[in-house]
Amino acid sequence: MSKLKLMKLLYLAERESLRLYGVPMTGDRLVSMDHGPVLSKTLDLIRDTAIDAAEDGWNSLIMQKNVHDLELMRSVQDDDLDELSKADIDVLDSVWREFGHLDRWAVRDFTHTLKEWVDPDGTSLPIRYKDVFVACGYDEKQAMELSDHINDERAIDRIFESL
Repeated sequence: MSKLKLMKLLYLAERESLRLYGVPMTGDRLVSMDHGPVLSKTLDLIRDTAIDAAEDGWNSLIMQKNVHDLELMRSVQDDDLDELSKADIDVLDSVWREFGHLDRWAVRDFTHTLKEWVDPDGTSLPIRYKDVFVACGYDEKQAMELSDHINDERAIDRIFESL
């Protein structure tokens, strides 16, 4: 699969999780880039520039096929998906059914229509969860409450990581 298409499908899955459940699937940082919205750390993994790519995670499953494409190194087993909930898998299946048949450019073009994406003009710009929630149809108050909840959870996680 092309790196571009994979990145767009993963962003759409993260967005769909936010829309349906009010929580992110990956918790990755959302950013606008020239080719549309992306998951920042995941993009680093795709580009093979992540400094903390666990050998039993991404690098054990995915390898670069050529400059534009990735491929699975082996078949994915249920054990490989144990970090994902049933809801996560349902979201991934749903995004694949809707967008999997499209080529990388069509998926990219679709992500340019998302209201939370802003053309960064050659750089990257953060996408706030609040903006995703509003783009997905939540009112401003709901969007702010959901966004605050996610940010509070992240702050708590950072506290416990430092212990």
